[in-house]
Amino acid sequence: MKNKFFWGILFTFCLSVVVFTNESFATEQTVKVTLPEFTVKLNGNVVNNQYREYPLLVYKNMTYLPMTWYDCRLLGLETKWNKEDGLKIIQSNVTSSYVPYKTELKNLKSYSATVPTFNSSVNGKVIDNSEEEYPLLSFNNITYFPLTWEFAHDEFGWEYIWDKTEGLTINSNNPQFKTVNLPEYATENDIAFFKEYYYFVETLGDTNKVYRIHEDNMSSKELVYSYELDTTYGFNNRIGFMIRDDELWFYYHIGGATMGSDIYCKINDNGKATVEHKGYLDFKNTPNGTLIIKQFVPPTGNNLVLESLDKDNRNKIGDSNLIYDWHINTKDQGIGYNSSNSTTVIGNDVYVLASPYPIGNEDLNRIYKVNLDTNETTKIIDFEVNDFKVINNKLYYIKSKDKSLYSSNLDGTNERKVSGNKIKNYISWYGEVDGNIYYTTGERSQVNLYKAEPSKEDILVLNEPLENVQIVNNKIICKLIEGEDYGVKVLDKSGNLKLAITDQVVDVFVYKDKIIMVSAEGKLIKLVN
Repeated sequence: MKNKFFWGILFTFCLSVVVFTNESFATEQTVKVTLPEFTVKLNGNVVNNQYREYPLLVYKNMTYLPMTWYDCRLLGLETKWNKEDGLKIIQSNVTSSYVPYKTELKNLKSYSATVPTFNSSVNGKVIDNSEEEYPLLSFNNITYFPLTWEFAHDEFGWEYIWDKTEGLTINSNNPQFKTVNLPEYATENDIAFFKEYYYFVETLGDTNKVYRIHEDNMSSKELVYSYELDTTYGFNNRIGFMIRDDELWFYYHIGGATMGSDIYCKINDNGKATVEHKGYLDFKNTPNGTLIIKQFVPPTGNNLVLESLDKDNRNKIGDSNLIYDWHINTKDQGIGYNSSNSTTVIGNDVYVLASPYPIGNEDLNRIYKVNLDTNETTKIIDFEVNDFKVINNKLYYIKSKDKSLYSSNLDGTNERKVSGNKIKNYISWYGEVDGNIYYTTGERSQVNLYKAEPSKEDILVLNEPLENVQIVNNKIICKLIEGEDYGVKVLDKSGNLKLAITDQVVDVFVYKDKIIMVSAEGKLIKLVN
């Protein structure tokens, strides 16, 4: 992970190497500072100043905050540094878990700090450090900021409470983390939050147990589902949660790769799960029942099945000479294929990617419509596409020919190019938020987020490399690859930053405005609204 000390470290080095002459250093004033003899809480976190690498300090009876990377972002602050303007302190849409900066060496009761001479500003307002009663200070290669009422309360809007018994309490108004006290074993599988309940898995010997806990009663867990693990081919105890049509589902695998099966379970309103589907498949709700797309390998044709609402009848639908929901690649060394996961149901019509079966080299990867009432199968798009989505009653698809994103009416008419950029590699994800189209493209190690602008050059929204993107509740949730300055970024419908989260995470589950994360360090389960 990158060194995440506040930019104060950077400009301290700049001061000593680039910016100031020996004469300017001579003008820096040295002052005596002490450690607080009272309790300090930052957003509910008690600061252990005695054993902290960057303790809070007191100068002229005023408490000073160390502007480390995490301390600043815990309180919703960011900084910028350059040689001309010096230090800029800006209130921003950032947050962080509390980091104690713990050290084994006990701090002294008092130290010497310096009053730096570089330029500085707070939210655009210039600070003349030479004239301030409580100037910025520099200690242990970190800049310290005075927690005056003027800055903490008036400028940043923080709750600022002093009490002789309780000490100093600072609460900022940026979103804060809450550690979720689920059992330690919960991080070994997926974790979900849905309608006031946390869901998690416990593996006991050869058994997997799915539990739920109400957010207001974390001491009482309820059994949702239990099954025996199949050990014939070795343990495969991974369970994945997903939300489909505003219902919580989970899936797992039993058996081997060829003879095994995927199991799909729905969690009902009573908190109990039932097995709904088995096999290698995908499924969609329709007015006439459940559409099942068989996905056995190698793929075969005539693989659409409609299960009646009462589940008593199953009938194959569509053109029996087509293979559905597979993207087919033909190469010199043979035929390749991967599931497209594009199938979409609109009313009584099924929109699906299909190719002739047996597989040849003609008419591959076209978009078809199958009517559930008449079984009429109509080719909508008569050129090769990688995949497609239906968004706001329009088709969106990536043409294989130029790798660009297009849209059309549901009948294929009025086609227009959506992505302005010429895509050099591939579009790995695309989606829509309130009429705005976003997509990711780039090298596999450097996938970036763009906003489509059909009439001009597309806008690079996030330059940081992404691991995955999802849209929930009109927000774009971006998980960055490990090692970036931030772990997760949340954007609004226009692509503006709503929240940047410093924590590196291994897993993210989003439900409405709640983000559940498993931290990379310590595997802690955290919630942020």
